[in-house]
Amino acid sequence: MPSPISGWKDKILFTPGPLTTSQTVKLALLRDLGSRDGDFIARVADIRRRLLDLGGVSPDEFTAIPMQGSGTYAVESVFSSTVPRDGKVLVIINGAYGRRIAQMCATLGIATGTLEFPEYQTPELARIETELAGGAYTDVAVVHCETTTGIINPIEAIGALVRRAGARYIVDAMSSFGAVPIDIAGAGIDYLVSSANKCIEGVPGFGFVIARRAALLETEGRARSLSLDLLAQWKGLETSGQFRFTPPTHVLLAFHQALLELEAEGGVAGRSARYRENYRVLVEGMGALGFEAYLPPALQGYIITSFRYPATPGWDFETFYARLNERDFVIYPGKVSDGDCFRIGNIGRIFPADVKALLAAIRDVLAAMNVAPGT
Repeated sequence: MPSPISGWKDKILFTPGPLTTSQTVKLALLRDLGSRDGDFIARVADIRRRLLDLGGVSPDEFTAIPMQGSGTYAVESVFSSTVPRDGKVLVIINGAYGRRIAQMCATLGIATGTLEFPEYQTPELARIETELAGGAYTDVAVVHCETTTGIINPIEAIGALVRRAGARYIVDAMSSFGAVPIDIAGAGIDYLVSSANKCIEGVPGFGFVIARRAALLETEGRARSLSLDLLAQWKGLETSGQFRFTPPTHVLLAFHQALLELEAEGGVAGRSARYRENYRVLVEGMGALGFEAYLPPALQGYIITSFRYPATPGWDFETFYARLNERDFVIYPGKVSDGDCFRIGNIGRIFPADVKALLAAIRDVLAAMNVAPGT
């Protein structure tokens, strides 16, 4: 697809974000609006409303709060703003992004317990139930789609245990919201966090929190940060419609366009169908080329897939990556801690034809490297 700016050709991004975006999302970035402009304030209000619609929750019970910065900033805004000063968080971990949450809490001086599971396994519910039985935790956190591997964690089942324990429930849905069905209210989620540049197919610049109003209103005085104060951000948006500090205006305009395009595609169901087909074509094609997926199919989500390095002479990931990049296909290094892997994403404005083009490029690169996986 040609870029709206002459002089270069866009690469196709098979990554967990930033992602390939549509021409119309790119073009939405080209409009200048002031942060106090009535049109801009109306767009922000519409974004917040549409996010609640996308999450299938009532504005009487939930609210949507955009926060400047990457998705990690939005995650940190929840922990730094909502956990009581004498609270304790249980972090359920089976990948790098769960470990990041634990590191975040430790940096903030929040009392933290962890339950860590292998990256190839979903969390064991019985162990979670036992850990929560003592009533020591005020909050429980888990990553929905752990993009270390692409595994999808059982947030509904975990949520039932959290409710029974009387704790608040924080879900990092960075790489799933918008394309994987989530029953926010039914799962008992108090804070769901995601980002502009994932399954909604916007561009980087802000994250957002879908918060249960009752939980949010209890957080007065808990903030450990000025700029990441979630309650203060919400109050500003509710009273004046404005961000407290300079908002990413162009990024928000692009995100509004991306939300319209998600709706036109059929919402979560429509986007899920395209991503599922991307995943099917990818996994079948990579298998035919001799690559092995890190996860078994029963645990693998359709957002991103980790593939093991082939155990064959001549393989070098940096060479493989660079040669694909020269052909305008961008994949991602691995994060798995117990094996050498790389990752290929199925999200963003890509289609099965793009995946087939990637597979053809991989076949050519392997031939040039004289590498035959699976042999």
